[in-house]
Amino acid sequence: MEKVIGLITCNYSAKSPSALVESRPVASMPFLGRYRLVDFPLSNMVNAGLRTVGMVMPYNYRSIIDHVGSGKDWNLDRKNGGLFVLPGSAFGTSRTGARFLLRDLVHNKVFFTRSKSDYVIFSTANFVYNMDLNELYDAHVASGADVTVLTKQASGNDADVTGFELDGSRVNGVKHGVSFGDTAFLDCFVISRQLLLDMFDWYAATDYLDLFEAMANDYGRVNVQAYNFDGYAAAVFNKKSYYRSNMDALDPRINAELFPEGRFIKTKAHDTSPAKFEVGSHVTNSLVSAGCRIFGNVGDSILGRNVIVESGATIRGSVVMQDCVIKSGARVENAIVDRNNLVPAGTELRGTPEDVLVKEKGRE
Repeated sequence: MEKVIGLITCNYSAKSPSALVESRPVASMPFLGRYRLVDFPLSNMVNAGLRTVGMVMPYNYRSIIDHVGSGKDWNLDRKNGGLFVLPGSAFGTSRTGARFLLRDLVHNKVFFTRSKSDYVIFSTANFVYNMDLNELYDAHVASGADVTVLTKQASGNDADVTGFELDGSRVNGVKHGVSFGDTAFLDCFVISRQLLLDMFDWYAATDYLDLFEAMANDYGRVNVQAYNFDGYAAAVFNKKSYYRSNMDALDPRINAELFPEGRFIKTKAHDTSPAKFEVGSHVTNSLVSAGCRIFGNVGDSILGRNVIVESGATIRGSVVMQDCVIKSGARVENAIVDRNNLVPAGTELRGTPEDVLVKEKGRE
């Protein structure tokens, strides 16, 4: 992979934004208590051997920069290569589902022209999966394709996921939204660096489009091949899919797929003491992060760092982010509680698995 560089695009918005992304981009959304969504594509690239990775930033980039820093925790603080923070175009943010906006790519053309690599692997931060990207790269080289896209058979309907129409394994069309059984795009692909630079010229007049939308009339001359991924992958575009993907990880089989031995998901290091389970606490089937103190009852839930659950408090089927305090007698059920919240004694925060309650971020 010495001849491959990576690029992660973060300059886009959800079609149906929730309170969870009012003050942060999707890429920096906390996941499973200790991770951020961007950790997955970044770790996939680093684990595959990439040593040069660019990240296209949105306007509200502060939380991403705070998390990734210089890339030290991913071994990307290097003299040669490393992590490159790239500006998103001023009018690049799209609510139409564009994740590989041509304007953003052209805006950072120098990142590609200064590289001596032969190929570029692109990804977004909306999908949660753990994959050896060497497999995708090897398939691309072996097929002789111009572009190889990572796909998976859709397990349900999702209006936010891009779908491909295939002739065998060759892409001949793109559409917004997928239904059960469709070929879903996992927002990851390989392309030769020179072809990408050529496309900047081909589609200069339509730089407001997503790269795959701009290619819509060229699938006959551009050989785009699909590579199917058969592991666990979850799209995270709204509160429902965010909640579901967090709950999925409580399944030991899925958890083992996301965190296989030898292929770690790296994240920002925190010097935090281990979680402490006090006498009288009761915790079942939950992921509890470092720094938590549990006096009450927690079941089928995910707790971020430094969460305090007082005696008599109950959390069920919920995601509680870092630095929250659940006071005695409070009950949180089927909810997403954003960071820095204090749930007063005797309070109930209750949603349903189909309509999860969201408590917006508290004061920092």
